[in-house]
This record gives sequence, C-alpha cells and structure tokens, in this order.
Amino acid sequence: METVRVALEARSYPVHIGAGAIDTEAFYRPHLRAGRVAVVTNPVVAPLYLERVKAALARAGAAPAIEILVEDGEQAKNWTALERVFDGLLAARMGRDGILVALGGGVVGDLAGFAAAVYQRGIPFIQVPTTLLAQVDSSVGGKTAVNHARGKNMIGAFHQPAAVIADVGTLATLPERELRAGIAEVIKHGFALDAALVAWLEENMARLLARDAAALVHVVRRSCELKAQVVAADEREAGTRTLLNFGHTFGHAIEAGAGYGVWLHGEAVAAGMVMAAELSAQAGLLPAADTERLRRLLRQAGLPVAGPALAPERYLDLMAGDKKAAGGRARYIVLREIGRAALRDDLDERWVRAAIAASVDGTSAAAVQ
Repeated sequence: METVRVALEARSYPVHIGAGAIDTEAFYRPHLRAGRVAVVTNPVVAPLYLERVKAALARAGAAPAIEILVEDGEQAKNWTALERVFDGLLAARMGRDGILVALGGGVVGDLAGFAAAVYQRGIPFIQVPTTLLAQVDSSVGGKTAVNHARGKNMIGAFHQPAAVIADVGTLATLPERELRAGIAEVIKHGFALDAALVAWLEENMARLLARDAAALVHVVRRSCELKAQVVAADEREAGTRTLLNFGHTFGHAIEAGAGYGVWLHGEAVAAGMVMAAELSAQAGLLPAADTERLRRLLRQAGLPVAGPALAPERYLDLMAGDKKAAGGRARYIVLREIGRAALRDDLDERWVRAAIAASVDGTSAAAVQ
C-alpha cells in the first residue's frame, strides 16, 4: 500500500493506494463517528464491492451500513438522484454525527460528495473510487457537483473527503472503455503539469491497457501527487488549480452538446485536449509537433482525437457558461510546452474557431463506444 497526503491543514487527508485497499479496515477506522454510516453506490458496483466495504466497515467498528443505490452513468448526476440520497439518509434518521461512503466512479463520488456537503449543512464522507478516472482525478480535491442542462458540474460545492481509498484491484472489473477514459485524465496530468509522466506513458501504455498492477499504482500515485500539490496551493480554484482543467472547457461542451452519457467524460476530455492544443498552436504558443505528440498518445490509448461535428457557434455557446469564465470573458487552459499549462483570457475568437474546425469530424459519438 502507498499513501499520498493532501495537505490542507485541518482538512488534510490521506489517499491510500493499492490492491486490496477497500478491505483494509484500518483505512476506515480513524474516520468513523458515533452515528450511522451510509454507503452510496450504484447497481453495477454494488454486486461487486458493496459487501466487501460493509464487511471492512463492520471490522472497523461501524454499525450496519445504510445502503443507497443511484442510477449508473453520467445521466445520474442530477437532482432526482440527489433527492434519492437525501431520502435514504432522512429515512434512516442519519444525524450530523454520521458519515457517508461514496463507492463507485466519478458520478457516485461527485453526487455523494455534494449530498454530504449540504445534508444537515455538512457531514463527512469517504471516497472509495472504483474507476481509474475517479482514482486519478475526481476523488481527490473536494470538488462535488451535479449537472444542469446548461452545463456540467454547474451546481456543487467544495467539500474535501475525510479519506480516499483507491483499490487498483477494482480496475480488473472495469469495462475497457471506462479504463481508456480514465487514462485520458492521466494524459491530461502529464501534458498540463509533468512532461516526465508523458514520456513514461509513451513507453508504458501497453502495460496500462493490460492492467499491469505496478503500472496502475504508478499512474494513480503520480496523478494523486500532482493533484495534491495543486489542491494544497489553490483549494478553491482561484488560480493554479484551473490548470487541472486542461481539455475540460472543450470537453464539457462536447458532453453537454452530445447529451450527457453519450460520450464518457474521459473521451470528451481527450478530444477537448486536442482542441486546446490546437488553440495553443493557433496562438503561437505550442509547436505543431507537440500537438501531434498528444494525438499519437491518445490514439495509443484508444481515445478519440476529434470531437463531434457541432457547429462552432454551438461550441462557443456551450463554453460561454464555463466556470472559468470571468468578467464576461472566456478563459482557456493552453500549453506553453508539454508539462506547462497556462490560463489565458486574451485569445482571439478566430483562433478558437480554427482550433475547433481542426479538431472535429463527422463521426458520430457512438463511434467511440
């Protein structure tokens, strides 16, 4: 087992990484309280891991856990699913001395974390991510949210977990498409923050796709280290943390424009990164060869390198409400070089349109499935 610490003074917490982590009662015990424990999960994950988590909680001294099931998939990040969580907590008379456990991928983590942030004005929660995307990205950092028809993750809160328990053994049951979507977020970390990680991925992509345990632990640990450093410096995304959104401004537009759940989040981020790299090239910041290097690595991972052929105006409209916009101006994460991202609000809209035009095709979203 390996542990990465997210240093946020009183809100600091550990990220435990390794095969068998979800069975390790010592990872849960320090965070249990006098009240009930509720596990939020979905019908896909529950048959695989719910009993193991409940058993570990029982060994750690918890009373029998409340089980709350929500729908699987991005379309579940909505008010209806949130109400289902609240209904379960209220029916069980969960008090402020209870704790919530999010067992599943990024959707479950975001949804359950938001519920924990606002239920009775806030209760603690533990992230137990079971997808690569959640282990390397969404479970760490305290971002919680649900989607709105006008934008992804537009309604939420910053609410740090008490702990993250990332068991790479759960990735053995992850569908291939979901694994590749998680790799997109690892690639994002490399291109935005760590050129050495990019070089490692170019040499070891086959090991990742084959689910080599050591390779998985390496990318989860390195991604969590990078994210922990950024979150510790900028918890509420006032500056540096925005760099973790490389590819996301365009990617969120793809998800909303295609309909939530049609493109997986990681697939949309992959195509969004190409658009962001093309924008960097249009602005004279990044050599064209580096954009091609990104495309090659995404293709190695089996990820899309072109977004759906929405009209440029549709992309611009969807991106106008992006959370990084400020003072009515769109802001974009671009690359100055591989491993060094930057936030810019002075880019010509013609460059943005050209980047979109260079990075879309007529392929339907179903082609990535």
